Amino acid sequence: MKKLNALFVAVGLLSSMSALAQETLRYGLESQYPPFESRNASGELEGFDIELGKAICQAGNFKCSWVESSFDALIPALAAKKFDAINSAMNITEARMKSIGFTKPIYRIPSQLIGKSGSGLQPTVDSLKGKNIGVLQGSVQETFAKKHWEPQGVTVTSYQDQNQVYNDMVAGRLDGTLVMSAAGQSGFLEKPQGKGFAFAGGAVEDTQILGVGIGFGLRKDDAKRKQELDAAITKVQADGTVTKLAAKFFPGIDVAVKE
Repeated sequence: MKKLNALFVAVGLLSSMSALAQETLRYGLESQYPPFESRNASGELEGFDIELGKAICQAGNFKCSWVESSFDALIPALAAKKFDAINSAMNITEARMKSIGFTKPIYRIPSQLIGKSGSGLQPTVDSLKGKNIGVLQGSVQETFAKKHWEPQGVTVTSYQDQNQVYNDMVAGRLDGTLVMSAAGQSGFLEKPQGKGFAFAGGAVEDTQILGVGIGFGLRKDDAKRKQELDAAITKVQADGTVTKLAAKFFPGIDVAVKE
């Protein structure tokens, strides 16, 4: 009996040690950006970044939790230690790296303009002059449009929620939106609301503004977490998890990070 009790105690201690070893990783996100992150009819978080975040937690032996914020408040909230990492389709850019650090790039999504089908709209200054283009506040698409288009006579209107942009496009208050192609495709064009709209022209390019890929935002002094997450990211890239999730949530879009 004593041996049996000792065995139970040992098992209990091992379980406790295992629980302690599994550190909680608090992700920060803006949950109104399907197919990356949104809430379903049951109120549960779902999307590419949610499943990716869970896979990275499993690979790194973390316990996941999520904290919601508006997109433009994510970096200040990270600095205030309201969560540990930004997992919200955030592009790694020089401007953002002045205030925060990042993991290695995990995936990459091109940015494209959406407008009325047959409008002839193109992502050029000549085509957009006098037009009103909606963008997500705090996004790299906003930075791109304000730098390249706004000084040339294009009105750039920022919104805290991309869904508000789509609503105003349908209502005729906007001529188009610059958005990550996967978000525009799944979050608007494939839905009844997106009928009569289409991608206008090809992807816009500016590596300095649009970044080298999407990663998790981190506090600059969090070297340990960066090392742990980079190792977990390498695992989910190597085992095909990132590619499989991309095929599920945005088929046909190449998400590979350019070396």
